[in-house]
This record gives sequence, structure tokens and C-alpha cells, in this order.
Amino acid sequence: MTSDLAEIAAVSARPWHSLDDTEVEDRLATHPGGLCREEVRARLARYGPNELMDDAGPSGLATLLDQVRSPLVVILVVAGVVTALLGEYADAVVIAVVVVLNTTVGFVQERQAERSVRALLLLVSPRARVVRDHADWEVESRELVPGDVVLLESGARVPADLRLTTTTALQVDESALTGESLPVVKGTAPLPVATGLADRTNLAYAGTTVTSGRGRGYVVGTGRQTELGTIAREVSEVQQTATPLQQRMERLARVIGVVVVGCALLAFALGMIGGRAASEMFLIAVALAVSAVPEGLPVAFTITLAAGVRRMARRRAIVRRLPSVETLGSTTVIGSDKTGTLTENVMTVRQVWTADGVTHLTGIWDGRTVDCAPVMGPNGHDRTEPRQLTLLTGILTNEAEVVQTADGIRTQGDPTEAALLIAASRLGLDPDEEREAYRMVAEVPFEPERQFSASVRQRDGTRLLLVKGAPERVLAMCDAMLTGHGPVRLDHDAVQLAAHDMASEGLRVLAMAHRVLPPTPVELDGLEEPSGLTLLGLQGMADPPREGARDAIAACRDAGMRVVMITGDHAATARAIGNELGIAEDDAAVATGVEVEAMDDAELHRRVGEVDVYARTAPEHKLRIVRAMQANGDVVAVTGDGVNDAPALKAADIGIAMGKRGTDAAKESADMVLADDNFVSIAAAVEEGRVTFDNIRKVVAFVLGTNAAEVLTIVIALALDWPLPLIAAQILWLNLVTDSLQVMALAFEPGEPDVMARSPRGRSAGILSRVMWERVGITSLVITVGTLFLFRWELDQTGSEGIAQTAALTTMVLFQMFQALNVRSPSRSLFRMHLFANPLLLVAIIASIAIHVIALYLPWTQYLLRVEPLDLAVWVRATLVASTVVAAAEVHKLLRRDGEFAS
Repeated sequence: MTSDLAEIAAVSARPWHSLDDTEVEDRLATHPGGLCREEVRARLARYGPNELMDDAGPSGLATLLDQVRSPLVVILVVAGVVTALLGEYADAVVIAVVVVLNTTVGFVQERQAERSVRALLLLVSPRARVVRDHADWEVESRELVPGDVVLLESGARVPADLRLTTTTALQVDESALTGESLPVVKGTAPLPVATGLADRTNLAYAGTTVTSGRGRGYVVGTGRQTELGTIAREVSEVQQTATPLQQRMERLARVIGVVVVGCALLAFALGMIGGRAASEMFLIAVALAVSAVPEGLPVAFTITLAAGVRRMARRRAIVRRLPSVETLGSTTVIGSDKTGTLTENVMTVRQVWTADGVTHLTGIWDGRTVDCAPVMGPNGHDRTEPRQLTLLTGILTNEAEVVQTADGIRTQGDPTEAALLIAASRLGLDPDEEREAYRMVAEVPFEPERQFSASVRQRDGTRLLLVKGAPERVLAMCDAMLTGHGPVRLDHDAVQLAAHDMASEGLRVLAMAHRVLPPTPVELDGLEEPSGLTLLGLQGMADPPREGARDAIAACRDAGMRVVMITGDHAATARAIGNELGIAEDDAAVATGVEVEAMDDAELHRRVGEVDVYARTAPEHKLRIVRAMQANGDVVAVTGDGVNDAPALKAADIGIAMGKRGTDAAKESADMVLADDNFVSIAAAVEEGRVTFDNIRKVVAFVLGTNAAEVLTIVIALALDWPLPLIAAQILWLNLVTDSLQVMALAFEPGEPDVMARSPRGRSAGILSRVMWERVGITSLVITVGTLFLFRWELDQTGSEGIAQTAALTTMVLFQMFQALNVRSPSRSLFRMHLFANPLLLVAIIASIAIHVIALYLPWTQYLLRVEPLDLAVWVRATLVASTVVAAAEVHKLLRRDGEFAS
């Protein structure tokens, strides 16, 4: 009894793929005739429906509250409340609009991101064929329970995880789940316990699709207990990381908060020391705090990011989250999927080998352009020539279809067999004509155990036995090989070397052979083990790299970014494609998912800095790799199109999904979607991301420089016991009106010439570099001194505090105009830049000056702002004083150009 219990416990601990049929039936308490209805009801109550029930997720209120936790937004809310208490209701309304705008944008973006797991529901088949009570039934997939017997056929979507017990030429497309580019041939034999997810050929996974053949199996996992459910849990548990820009904005907002409070306290203290009333100084301190808040900065961020979104969209990259626009510009590592991203996701014959030589086929054929000339005999196609017979065999041992359409070609059936038809078409044969000319007599379909398929065809009284299969299997049936001069003795070594060379290049190799049969009826039993064949040739196929992908990878490397391939495909294929694309060298190490799983965190953190190609990775492996890179300080972008990519896409600093071939789960988990599924578009998006961040820097430098000058002007005037050069309403006028147009225009500034020649910014780098902070300090001092000088001049000359304050306000407006021109480039001289490269900025400058002039003469603005009209002499003096900030910036650019982008 004790030994029986131990044996049962040992079986229960082993994974499904390691058990034989009897052990599976015992563990599930089922049998080939299926479960009875009462048992199904009991198990449905126990295990629940076969659904990917995701959690409700955070409420709308919780998501909304998250948007107002940013320190900068909190400061704005406080500023709005204080402004309203001061009676400046118009300014309070403007600040409220700024807060509502930013909160709304963030709320909408976050709610869209919560649909990640729900997209997985679309991958579950709504109906399934099952055997229950020894009868064949069609039921709702949600009603499946562990132990059910499910029937599979070509075109069906697998409704649950199955342990297969019977297969007939069964092949399943698992690319969306495992990343394997070819359909997987399924079998039933038990496998070792350590077999990886993608190599468990006796399992069929929920959400995958049967491409050909038939099969049956026991349900071993439903709902969240399936591999698809595991991914759903991982996606829901992954915490979406803040983008580098969001982290930098948080740090900047904290600095601004400290400065605001510090300036208010300093102003209050100076006033009290100068003998002013406490009530007066309280109002002045509050007004100064309000003036120190850059009210236009959140709007400026939103506008700049939105402009980046539009530019990226024009270059085929669609951004789902605004802060992600800039993240690509900070990216240090791009972890790219292989199938469909770096490659075309179209199986294509790359080489045709015969004893007479090798034919190389390049590119992807669209059905209209022939890039390889066919070999022609004196009477048309020479069907005795080895290459033509190799291609002909690929046509006649084939169940796929290739259909010509107005847009090119469309394939149906197994991708490998479709590739053979396309290769024959490219090299001069018409599959339809050849199939019509050679009548089918008999055939042996492909089986995993058999490793070949055979077809007997007849034409003009001649019968041919044509065989296609694995090279080692077909070679065992041959005793000769065909050359242009006729059959010769089979050279095993030469053929095996050719097959090995193809395989080392990541090609899947098929061998073709034939034998002329006597004109007598063919017995199928005699075709099970053919012999005496003549080898015709080999065809090697693979999913070719996308056009331009190699150049795009090189451009990313030139921009200081590593490109790493993370694929579910085989190691040899991954290494070959990686070498062809310039990702890795011939002898570069390839880490498999099994190896990643065996590493502890410390070893993985070390290895991710060395390995550029990962193969046979499961979703959890990809997620660990991404997190290890982030732990090393890298800003990681991840590309993908399958369900297996969803957790890593969500965890990455920026997830990039494929728009055409990508699953809904991948798109909903991603921050950006490539409309053309092309890695080349990523390089373009990186450039736009860097331009966007540059423009954010320009906006921040402009806003902080002018705001700092306003605060310094008030503080120094208080310290000198002068009248206030600017009142609160005038400062808010500067912050929310006159400089807003220029801030918006700076968001559309063209990129710097060297934008793709710089190294990525570190995660800890701030929005402004050290040198840019220097310039902000210098220019704000110049603006402060100039404004105070003109204020004191006009006060002494006219004795009118109103005229002096209006002159100071006008000087500030003109300083803003020159400062907007200064920040157009952090390193290039203003006088070397094209004046009309950003026409919006010129329009904004002219408009802001015009608005200010109008405000000086309209009675209601005169009253609100406490301003008076100025004569021409004051305007001239103000313009001359304001222009000094250009000279200061130009001198600093000349002295500190080399260190401009230092952190």
C-alpha cells in the first residue's frame, strides 16, 4: 500500500508531457470514451468555466487619483486655490484648466492600458468538439473540464491545454505562444521532464491553431491553468514601470516644490526684516509662491509629447501612451522578437542544392517579379535536369495552394509546402500546370514518425515515385544521385555536408528523391519503406530578414543602443539570423530558455550584458531577461507580436507591438504599435523620440529661466527695500499668456543635426544637463538685472510706480522673446540657425508682443494688470536691455559647447 501511494505521488508531481497515456488517464480519472454528464457538471463546479477571467482591475476613481499624485500637479492645485483666495479668479480658472487637461489625458491613457488581459479572451475558441459518454459532441469551450476528450482538425483553434493521445499528420501553429516560426509537428510519445515549453510536441496549447492533420487529446488545463492563462496572470501582475521622462519630471517637480516654499519663506522674512506689515508680507509671499510655479509647464509637456506622437505616426509608429514618445530616445537596449519583426514571417526557399551546384534565391517574391532566371532546355523546361526535378518533386508532394491576386500572392496550407511552390514558380515552373500534367495515383502523407511523404504520379504512361523528407531519412532510401549527365553513385558525405552547411545557416532542409515505377498498379503498402531511389537535390528554407533591418540595427548601434534578439525559435536558426543581421558574430554565445531558467538572478544580471541572442524562450524567460536588463540600469525597449510577448511588453520601459501580425494581447500590452511591423521603423521612432526630448529640454530651459528671473526680481527688490517691480497679476500674465505661445511653438522645433550621433541618456540623468542648468542660471540673472535696472531707471525718472512696473513687465516680455530664440539649440549659435526653420516660433513671438501691446491700451486689461501705455523711448530702452540675454547665451555656448549634453 505504501509503495502504491509513493508511486501515485511521483506520477502526480511529474508534468503532463512526461506521462504516457495510461498515467494521464489515471491521473485525470478519465478514459477514451470521455466523461459522463454528471462528472462534467461536478468538475465544472470544482474547476470553474474554461475562461480567462481577469480581475476587474483598479477602479476609475483610483486611476483618476493616480493622475493627481504628481508633485507638479499638486503644486498647481495649491497654486490654483491660493490664486482664488487672492481674488484672481481668472488666473485660478486657467490653472484649473491646465490640471483638468493633464489629468484627463493621463486617465484615458491608463484606462486603455488596463485592457491588456481582456485581449487574451479573443484567443479562446468559442466551440469545441469533445467525446462524452462515448459520443461525439460540439460544446461551448467554456464548458470544457480537465479529463474531457477533445477532437482537433485542420483550421481549428485549440480550446484548452491538451495532452495528445492520437495524431494523424497533426501540425499546430504555436508562433503566437512560443515564437516558433514553423508549425510544430505533433506526436504522442512521452518526453523527458526537462523538455522546454516549445519542444513539448505531445501537448497542444489553448489559443494555438491546427494548420493540418487531425488529433485527439485529454484536457489537462482550463482557464487560468493553461499556458495562456499563465501569461494572463503574468500580464495582470506586471507593474507598468514609469518611463524615464516621468521619473525625470517627478524629480524636477520635487525641486520646484522646494524652491517655491523656500522663496515664499525668504520673501516673508525679508519683508519682516524691512519693517513691512505681516499681513502685507503674507500676501506678497503667497503671490511669490504662485509666481514661482511654472503653470505652463504641464501643458508644455503635453503639447511637446503630442507633437512627437504626430511625427512618429507619420513614420509608421503609433504611440499609445504620451510619455512613451520620449522613452525610445533614452533606450539603451532593444530586445527584439525575430519572427515577423526582424524577419518577414514568410517561409522562403533560400537555396536549392543539386550535385551540379547551388542556386540562391534572395528577397521575398510578390508573384510579379522574377529575380532568378529559370533553367531551360532545348524544348522548354528540361525535366531531366536535377534542379527542375527537385523543384517538381516539391510541387507534386505538396498539399498547399498559392493563389495569384491583384496584390500579389496568397498562400494556403503549410508554410513550408507553400514555400516549395513559390520557389518552383520563381524558377520557371507553374505548380497548377504541373499538377494537372502529373495525375495523382497514390500518396503517403507526412507523419512525424515516418519523416517523409511520398506521391505516385503518372504522365504519358510513365509512373514516378516522388519522395520528400528529412535528409537523413531520404538518404537512407537512395543508392544514386542525379547530375546533369545522368545518375551517378550516391556521395553520402557530399550530400550530408551540403545539408549541414544549410542547417548551420539556420535553414530547414528537405531532400527530394524519385524512382521510375513500372506501369503496374501501385500498392500503398510498398510505399511505406521506399528504396532504390535517386537523390535529386535539397531545398533549404527559412524566414528571411526584412529588407533594411540590418541597416536599421546598425543605425541603432551607432546611436549607442544594443540590439538583442529574444526568440522562441531554435538556437541554430536564431544564431544564423542574428549573424546575418549583424546582431551577433558567428561564434557568439546563444542562451536558451532552459539555460536562463537555470541561472540565479546574479548570474542572469551578468549574462544579459554579454549575450545578444536568446533562443527557445518562454514568456517567463523573456520577462526575466527584461527585468535583469533594467536592474543593470538599462532603459529597455521590447518588440513582439505574440501572446508570449505580452508580459515582457508590459514590463519593458517601452513595449513595441506589431500592428499587422501582432495579436490583440500584444498590442494592448504595448506602449507603441508599428503600423508596418518593420524594425526599420524603430530606428525612425528613436530619432523622433530624441527630437521630442530635446524639445522638452528647450521648453523646460525657457520656462525655468524666465520663472527664476521673476522670482529673483521680487526677492532682490524686497532685499533692497524697493517697491515691487511686478505684482502677482502681472507675473501670472507673463506665465500664462505672453510666454505660452512661444512654449507651444518650441514643441515643433526641428531636430538637431547630431541627434542620432549621441549616446542614450542614462536613467538617472535629469531633464536638463549640468551645462543647461548653468545657462538657465546665467540667463535668469541677466534677465533679473536688466528688469531691475529698467524698473529703477523709470521709477527715478518719472516717479510713477505704475510706469516703472509697466516698463519692467514689458522688459520681461521682450526678454522672453529673445530667450525663446536662444533655446532653439542648446549648442548651435542663434546666428547660424535658419530663421524660418520653425515658422511657428516667429508667429508666436509676434503674437505675444502684439497681445502685450494691446493689453497696455485696453481699459479692462489696464485695470486687471495695473499697467499704463509706454512711449517709444521706453520701448527702445527695454528692447536694448532685453537683447543682452542673447549675448550672454552666445558667450556661454561658445565656452561650454563640448559639454552641452553632459548629465
